[in-house]
Amino acid sequence: MIPLSRQVAIPDDEYTLTAIRAQGAGGQNVNKVSSAIHLRFDIRQSSLPDFYKQRLLAAQHHLITAEGVVIIKAQEYRTQAQNREAAIARLVALIQELTAVQKRRRATRPTRASKERRLATKAQKSSTKSLRGKVRLT
Repeated sequence: MIPLSRQVAIPDDEYTLTAIRAQGAGGQNVNKVSSAIHLRFDIRQSSLPDFYKQRLLAAQHHLITAEGVVIIKAQEYRTQAQNREAAIARLVALIQELTAVQKRRRATRPTRASKERRLATKAQKSSTKSLRGKVRLT
């Protein structure tokens, strides 16, 4: 069971973890041991609430395929257990990032003091720049 929030969790039977061989340098360990993890999570077949499903399927993210399947490959660690933890953590982070509700912006106005400070600095810069001109001898 992967908890996403207090009310929402992903049961273990809704995602698949497959051990595969990692890519890249690493010598004999990489060539012999299947330490990388391939995580697949089908959004449409999951028991997530409709709000979560809609937000995830509408998102244009490189980890989500057109069919609505999240595919994560974790191979940054030497052990399979650490890669499994990393893949699950990345899935949780992805879901939480894409389903976060943004606060509505409340329109505000600048205070009188901030307007006066802005105008004072503007006048100061203006006088500084006007003094940079050519000096006239009269």
